[in-house]
Amino acid sequence: MQYQKLNNGVMMPMLGYGTFQIPPLQTEKCILHALESGYRLIDSAAAYLNEKEIGKALQKSQIPRKELFITTKVWVQDTGYEKTMKAFQTSLENLGLDYIDLMLLHHPGEGDVEAYKAMEQAVKDGKIHSIGLSNW
Repeated sequence: MQYQKLNNGVMMPMLGYGTFQIPPLQTEKCILHALESGYRLIDSAAAYLNEKEIGKALQKSQIPRKELFITTKVWVQDTGYEKTMKAFQTSLENLGLDYIDLMLLHHPGEGDVEAYKAMEQAVKDGKIHSIGLSNW
């Protein structure tokens, strides 16, 4: 597996498995198959409505957490400081994780500056390792 060093020194796998448009009823099976096939980066988002199923698959896989790289995204209706903090916590719970490797703002919208500040705080708190933007 090839990796890319992010600006903050975090190593990100260059090959990832996207979960957009995987129906919740099929998600767990798809993720388990992807992990068995060697994928270690799983790309998700709250808006995909399948984070809980991804979390179930991660637990069933028994792959050590440090070997996984999990990305998720904050949807536009969840921007703003407090909404982003709540959305982030919901994603953590849905995924069954103690931290998220990469958290992205999914699309531009109102409250982005405050949302980014919330993500920066989560980095300081050790709950997110890297942050960024998606679809900008």
